[in-house]
Amino acid sequence: MPETIIVHVTGTDRPGITVGLLKILASAETTILDMEQTVVHDRLNLSLHVDIPESASSVKDLLYYGWQTSMTVEFEVVDADVWPMSGNQRHAVTVLGSDLSASALAGVADAIAGGGGNIDRIAQLSRYPVFSYELIVSGGNHEDMRSRLLQASAEHGVDVAIQREGLGRRAKRLVFLDVDSTLIQDEIIDLLADEAGVAEEVAAITASAMQGDIDFTTALRKRVALLAGLDQQALSRAQERVRLTPGARTFVRTLKRLGYTTAAVSGGFQFFVDKVGADLGIDHVFANELEMTDGVLTGRLVGPIVDRKRKAELLVDLAHQQGVPLEQTVAVGDGANDLDMLAAAGLGVAFNAKPIVQEAADTKVSVPYLDAILFVLGIRREDVEES
Repeated sequence: MPETIIVHVTGTDRPGITVGLLKILASAETTILDMEQTVVHDRLNLSLHVDIPESASSVKDLLYYGWQTSMTVEFEVVDADVWPMSGNQRHAVTVLGSDLSASALAGVADAIAGGGGNIDRIAQLSRYPVFSYELIVSGGNHEDMRSRLLQASAEHGVDVAIQREGLGRRAKRLVFLDVDSTLIQDEIIDLLADEAGVAEEVAAITASAMQGDIDFTTALRKRVALLAGLDQQALSRAQERVRLTPGARTFVRTLKRLGYTTAAVSGGFQFFVDKVGADLGIDHVFANELEMTDGVLTGRLVGPIVDRKRKAELLVDLAHQQGVPLEQTVAVGDGANDLDMLAAAGLGVAFNAKPIVQEAADTKVSVPYLDAILFVLGIRREDVEES
């Protein structure tokens, strides 16, 4: 009968260490059941779960190899019939923050343990523009852990995302981005209101809509009516004032080079969104159309309104056209107008969002860098730089 053991190897990493160990195991016809290796500041940590034939001298050979290479080799005999991961649901927990303290990470770990989960692996995803770690967790109750992680997030001022680990998470193919206060830092309607000299009137209507006194479509039409008379030059001046969100170029460029389809959808206006989309190389753009006559805004809109419901419909329609299952889509937004879209996507991300959106979304990102969302998707900083 073969003996099942866990082999732990630690020491200063250098080329050839792992291959030397594997050659020793291969010469003894050892069966490798599982293996994991990490390197932290040139310190190798290698664990192997193996079946060693009863007659083999692998243990002695490995100890001798450890002595030759100044590596520490330890052994632990385990029950051959016990597989800790067997049958367990796995989750990926991503932690992001400008400064991830030991206290914050301890709070996250405590939340996972409190929900019945066990951390099997931790890997750093980035040190710039934020620190981020990915924790692979086995077992636990999804909703219980999510609730506890939300509490830890609020207590320690970090962002925490929990997703079911598996092919679906790593096979995202379509990313839908809200524009105002997400892809760009501005609200387009406010830029136009400044040009028209009606900033206070527009702000009052916006506040009324946010309080729920009037619906989005009514508020939009009322605000657009105040823009009547603006000419093409005014639109161009407003367009020049649009500021991209930090990390927007890196975010879109990385997604494109990794094969994602990208889309921008806005309750704002096509004239502006077309320019932003072309500048960033976004594949599809959707927005409201301002009516113009003789180069002047009439104060009316043309065609269907891109509202909360329409945003979700556009995501579903584009996913269908692209042959992408909804579970492989991502939506990013900040306001109540994005709620249906975030709910329809496989992963809804609240980016520097209103509290109601943070509570409803699958996860939130509160740092000011749009490319930090890449780490929630499991993309490492090294992948970003390479792309």
